[in-house]
Amino acid sequence: VQLVESGGGLVQPGGSLRLSCAASGFTFSWYAMRWYRQAPGLERELVAGISNTGSITNYADSVKGRFTISRDNAKNTVYLQMNSLNPEDTAVYYCHRVGNGFGQASWGQGTQVTVSS
Repeated sequence: VQLVESGGGLVQPGGSLRLSCAASGFTFSWYAMRWYRQAPGLERELVAGISNTGSITNYADSVKGRFTISRDNAKNTVYLQMNSLNPEDTAVYYCHRVGNGFGQASWGQGTQVTVSS
């Protein structure tokens, strides 16, 4: 199982970034996926989740209306489109495979997002 995040970086307040998580080593379409984030000194928090088919999504209140999670099962990739970023969004963002009867939960290595002027 491998989850590789990309797309992080430095962005100004009000800007946008699109994170990607490329999955390999398992049948991607069998698993719900999530994005989490962890800011320095804080606990890791759930940002957004998406069902295995992509038909159901959910978001933390802090990102609703600004972030969009999506997936492309043909490309084994889950995305997080982040708009209207603010400094409070600064964190390491992690891709997460939700464990189920087919396999255990798994984490990517994370990608840093920094929102600063």
